Parts: sequence; structure tokens; C-alpha cells
Amino acid sequence: MELSKSKNKRKRCIKLSNPVYVENSAGVVGPKEGTSHFAEGFDKVCKDPFLGKDSWEEAESELQKEALDILLRKACITEEQIDCIFSGDLLSQSTASSYGLLSFGIPNYGIYGACSNCGATLALGAVLLSAGYAEKVVAMTSSHFGSAEKEFRFPLGYGAQRPLSSTWTVTGCGAFLLSRENTAGSKVCISHIVMGEIVDAGLKDPQNMGGCMAPAAALTIGSALKELPYSVDDYDQIITGDLGEIGSEALYDLLSLQGYDITKNHSDCGLLIFDREKEDVHAGGSGCGCSATMLSAYVLEKLKAGEWKRVLFVPTGALLSKLRSEEGMTIPAIAHGVVLEHC
Repeated sequence: MELSKSKNKRKRCIKLSNPVYVENSAGVVGPKEGTSHFAEGFDKVCKDPFLGKDSWEEAESELQKEALDILLRKACITEEQIDCIFSGDLLSQSTASSYGLLSFGIPNYGIYGACSNCGATLALGAVLLSAGYAEKVVAMTSSHFGSAEKEFRFPLGYGAQRPLSSTWTVTGCGAFLLSRENTAGSKVCISHIVMGEIVDAGLKDPQNMGGCMAPAAALTIGSALKELPYSVDDYDQIITGDLGEIGSEALYDLLSLQGYDITKNHSDCGLLIFDREKEDVHAGGSGCGCSATMLSAYVLEKLKAGEWKRVLFVPTGALLSKLRSEEGMTIPAIAHGVVLEHC
């Protein structure tokens, strides 16, 4: 399968002129996610999936508000010290971000890359900081199982049967404080970004997001391995966002066609966040909150401790439109990557 239809040999990888530091992070999740192996790493586990609100959409906005509040407290800074926020979610017009961040009065860029949002917001924030146009930037993304099902598939009250190929949208939000100067003694920095490209593999099944996203992940990871001075073995982990079981297997096959074997050091946030033997999540986890909360609770902790020295982090997104899907259109996908290193 042809992964890209690009006519030229454009480079997708950028080495930041100045590394950008991940100064702090915050992760807020719902009750189902709070039963995972990583529960202790989340900053807050909400017992009520509605978060005390009247709708799923309001609950997701509250996730973003809670995560940013916690991030500011952990970093001991005020909202006036944040130059801007890059935020994203899965809802129409990015309403989770719009309403969740409304009260903070911080300049905001709303980003939509579906479940690749975490990679996109980190990359854009890093570029702004590395170029010297800001001092502190927040990158944050959220998703909610109830709001995502309502937006893209069927409202929960419909009681639709989920096929085994489906993934469970994570209820959660991850927020990250990025800094131009390492004044807080951060142990993690972003050294490179890998720009994603829209890939359409011709798949039409909205219940098989992993299959839709795998070709985009293969293109982004393959680009990183071709352009950056690091081999597969130079990464302690190559971590994708939410391919799940089906998407991860497809990724291995697609990368093998390029001559790469990542099976020994690949992890997928969608396979990590839930205990699939105990939870009815089928192929794994998904959603913007999947990679974001796992980055906060797990990946950054490994890098901070020095257990990992370098990670290629590649959140993946299916650019699904419920309307277009119902009209029989295919589902394109994209994946954005960042290289995270122990400082």
C-alpha cells in the first residue's frame, strides 16, 4: 500500500534550534481509567463521569478546567505567566476547550487533529518557544467516552452493540507546561518534531479506528527513522497514541515493508491504559485523552527518572466526520510526533 502521494521529497522532521523543556504536567481521568495500572500516576481520578455537570459535553469541558487548574498549582505559577495555550478535543467546533478554558483569560489556539491532538499541540507549542516568541506555553487535550460516542457514533442511551474492532474513548485530559528556559530544573525536553501528513488507506469503518490510523503512524515513524540520526534501537520506546491491538499489528506490517522492526520497543497508549482482561474495551483505548494522560502519568515519569533516555512519541488521529462516514466516505488519518529526551 502506498503510504503517501507526495510529489516531492519534503522533509517532515525539524530539529528545534533550542530544546524546549517539559516543566510540569497534569492528568485528570474518569472512574474507568482510574482502575488502571497507572492510577497512582494520574493527578485526579473523578468518581463521577459527569463531573457534576448535566451533559457529557459539559463534563469534558470540566476535565480541561480541572487539568489546567492542577497544572498551574503544581508549577506554582499564575495564569498571567502563560503566554498562550494550544488546546484540542474531539467535539464540534472544539467546544470542550472553548468552554473549559473560557474563564482563564489566556490566549488560545484551538487545534483539531483528532486523537493526534496531543502531538500537534506539543509540537506547535515547542516551535513557538524554541523560536523565542514565548516563555511558557501550555499544550493540552481531552476526550470523553460519552461525548465522543454521541458525536461520532451513537448516544449511549441507544444501546448499540460495539464490535470487537472498536476502541474505548478515554475520559481524560492531559495538560503540559512547556518552557523556553529550564528554570524549574526539568529533566525532560523536546528536541525534534515530526510533522504528520494526511493519509487515506481507503477504510470506511468508524468502529475500526486502529486500522484507519496505522498507515499514518507508519508514515510518521518511517519519516523519523529516515530523517533523524537515530535508529530504532536508539529509542528506548516508540510510543503510539491509540492504535489498539488491530492498529498496532497493522503498524508492524507496514513498517516491515520499509525495512523497520519496532516490535521490541513499541508501546501503544491504547493498549497500556486499560486492563483488557478485566475491562470491556475490546481493541483497547483511544481518544485525545488516551495519549495525553499516559504521557503525563507514565512516559514523562520514566524519562524524568532517567530509566528512558529518548522516546519517539506519536499520537495518532482518525479524521472522522460522522456525516461523511454515513455518506460512505473513507476515513483519513494523521499522526504527529515529538522526540522526548532525558536532560
